Amino acid sequence: MIHIQAIDHVVLRVVDLDRMIRFYTEVLGAAVEKVQAEIGLWQLRVGTALIDLVPVTGQLGAMGGAPPGAEGRNMDHVCFRVSPWDDDAILAHLGRHGITAEIASRYGAEGEGPSIYLADPEGNMLELKGPPWPSGRIRDSI
Repeated sequence: MIHIQAIDHVVLRVVDLDRMIRFYTEVLGAAVEKVQAEIGLWQLRVGTALIDLVPVTGQLGAMGGAPPGAEGRNMDHVCFRVSPWDDDAILAHLGRHGITAEIASRYGAEGEGPSIYLADPEGNMLELKGPPWPSGRIRDSI
Protein backbone atom coordinates (compact mmCIF):
# COMPACT_ATOMS: atom_id res chain seq x y z
CA MET A 1 0.00 0.00 0.00
CA ILE A 2 1.13 3.55 -0.73
CA HIS A 3 0.88 6.13 2.11
CA ILE A 4 0.98 9.67 0.80
CA GLN A 5 2.20 12.18 3.38
CA ALA A 6 1.84 15.58 1.68
CA ILE A 7 2.00 17.41 -1.63
CA ASP A 8 5.57 17.28 -2.98
CA HIS A 9 5.08 19.62 -5.92
CA VAL A 10 2.54 20.97 -8.37
CA VAL A 11 3.47 21.76 -11.98
CA LEU A 12 1.76 24.66 -13.72
CA ARG A 13 2.17 25.38 -17.42
CA VAL A 14 2.23 29.17 -17.72
CA VAL A 15 1.94 31.86 -20.38
CA ASP A 16 3.40 34.87 -18.48
CA LEU A 17 6.27 33.56 -16.33
CA ASP A 18 7.26 36.90 -14.77
CA ARG A 19 3.69 37.70 -13.71
CA MET A 20 3.26 34.23 -12.21
CA ILE A 21 6.55 34.45 -10.28
CA ARG A 22 5.53 37.86 -8.89
CA PHE A 23 2.14 36.51 -7.81
CA TYR A 24 3.48 33.42 -6.06
CA THR A 25 6.38 35.27 -4.39
CA GLU A 26 4.73 38.59 -3.52
CA VAL A 27 1.16 37.47 -2.78
CA LEU A 28 1.67 33.95 -1.41
CA GLY A 29 5.21 34.29 -0.03
CA ALA A 30 6.87 31.60 -2.15
CA ALA A 31 10.61 31.78 -2.77
CA VAL A 32 12.37 30.99 -6.03
CA GLU A 33 14.49 27.95 -5.13
CA LYS A 34 15.90 26.61 -8.37
CA VAL A 35 15.90 27.72 -12.00
CA GLN A 36 16.65 25.42 -14.93
CA ALA A 37 16.03 27.89 -17.74
CA GLU A 38 17.58 25.63 -20.37
CA ILE A 39 14.67 23.18 -20.03
CA GLY A 40 12.09 25.80 -19.01
CA LEU A 41 11.63 25.06 -15.29
CA TRP A 42 11.32 27.52 -12.40
CA GLN A 43 10.82 25.94 -8.97
CA LEU A 44 9.28 27.94 -6.11
CA ARG A 45 9.30 26.80 -2.48
CA VAL A 46 6.01 26.90 -0.51
CA GLY A 47 6.55 25.33 2.90
CA THR A 48 7.59 21.71 2.38
CA ALA A 49 6.35 21.64 -1.24
CA LEU A 50 7.33 23.13 -4.57
CA ILE A 51 5.37 24.88 -7.29
CA ASP A 52 7.03 24.25 -10.64
CA LEU A 53 6.34 26.84 -13.31
CA VAL A 54 6.99 25.76 -16.90
CA PRO A 55 6.42 28.33 -19.65
CA VAL A 56 4.34 26.87 -22.49
CA THR A 57 7.02 28.05 -24.94
CA GLY A 58 9.83 26.18 -23.16
CA GLN A 59 11.04 22.61 -23.64
CA LEU A 60 8.91 21.12 -20.84
CA GLY A 61 5.87 23.37 -21.28
CA ALA A 62 5.59 22.74 -25.01
CA MET A 63 5.12 19.03 -24.30
CA GLY A 64 1.69 19.78 -22.80
CA GLY A 65 0.00 21.09 -25.92
CA ALA A 66 -2.12 24.25 -25.98
CA PRO A 67 -1.64 26.85 -23.23
CA PRO A 68 -4.04 27.07 -20.29
CA GLY A 69 -7.17 29.10 -20.97
CA ALA A 70 -10.88 29.42 -20.30
CA GLU A 71 -11.65 26.29 -22.34
CA GLY A 72 -9.35 24.06 -20.33
CA ARG A 73 -7.29 24.08 -17.16
CA ASN A 74 -4.16 22.28 -16.09
CA MET A 75 -5.86 21.39 -12.76
CA ASP A 76 -9.02 22.10 -10.75
CA HIS A 77 -7.25 23.62 -7.76
CA VAL A 78 -4.39 23.09 -5.35
CA CYS A 79 -4.81 23.54 -1.62
CA PHE A 80 -2.10 25.02 0.59
CA ARG A 81 -2.32 24.56 4.37
CA VAL A 82 -1.56 27.94 5.97
CA SER A 83 -0.08 28.24 9.46
CA PRO A 84 -0.37 30.36 11.44
CA TRP A 85 -3.90 31.22 10.39
CA ASP A 86 -5.13 34.79 10.97
CA ASP A 87 -8.35 35.54 9.04
CA ASP A 88 -8.06 39.31 9.20
CA ALA A 89 -4.36 39.45 8.33
CA ILE A 90 -4.73 37.06 5.38
CA LEU A 91 -7.73 38.92 3.94
CA ALA A 92 -5.99 42.29 4.43
CA HIS A 93 -2.85 41.01 2.70
CA LEU A 94 -4.86 39.71 -0.26
CA GLY A 95 -6.76 43.01 -0.39
CA ARG A 96 -3.48 44.94 -0.67
CA HIS A 97 -2.83 42.91 -3.81
CA GLY A 98 -6.28 43.69 -5.22
CA ILE A 99 -7.73 40.28 -4.40
CA THR A 100 -11.20 40.17 -2.90
CA ALA A 101 -11.86 36.93 -1.04
CA GLU A 102 -14.19 35.42 1.53
CA ILE A 103 -13.75 32.69 4.07
CA ALA A 104 -15.84 29.53 3.80
CA SER A 105 -15.90 26.38 5.89
CA ARG A 106 -14.60 23.33 4.05
CA TYR A 107 -13.49 19.84 4.94
CA GLY A 108 -9.78 19.20 4.41
CA ALA A 109 -7.08 16.74 5.41
CA GLU A 110 -7.25 17.82 9.06
CA GLY A 111 -11.03 18.23 9.28
CA GLU A 112 -13.58 21.02 8.85
CA GLY A 113 -12.07 24.49 8.96
CA PRO A 114 -11.66 27.84 7.18
CA SER A 115 -10.77 28.06 3.50
CA ILE A 116 -10.15 30.97 1.15
CA TYR A 117 -10.38 30.49 -2.60
CA LEU A 118 -8.60 32.71 -5.12
CA ALA A 119 -7.14 32.49 -8.60
CA ASP A 120 -3.59 33.20 -9.72
CA PRO A 121 -3.01 35.55 -12.67
CA GLU A 122 -3.58 32.74 -15.21
CA GLY A 123 -6.81 31.44 -13.67
CA ASN A 124 -5.44 28.47 -11.70
CA MET A 125 -7.65 28.03 -8.65
CA LEU A 126 -5.99 27.99 -5.23
CA GLU A 127 -7.34 27.20 -1.78
CA LEU A 128 -5.70 28.56 1.36
CA LYS A 129 -6.64 26.18 4.21
CA GLY A 130 -6.63 26.94 7.90
CA PRO A 131 -6.68 24.57 10.86
CA PRO A 132 -9.77 22.61 11.86
CA TRP A 133 -12.32 24.44 13.98
CA PRO A 134 -11.77 24.08 17.75
CA SER A 135 -13.36 20.99 19.31
CA GLY A 136 -14.50 19.70 15.92
CA ARG A 137 -17.01 22.55 15.67
CA ILE A 138 -18.40 22.91 12.15
CA ARG A 139 -19.31 26.29 10.72
CA ASP A 140 -21.14 26.90 7.46
CA SER A 141 -19.41 30.22 6.87
CA ILE A 142 -17.80 33.06 8.71
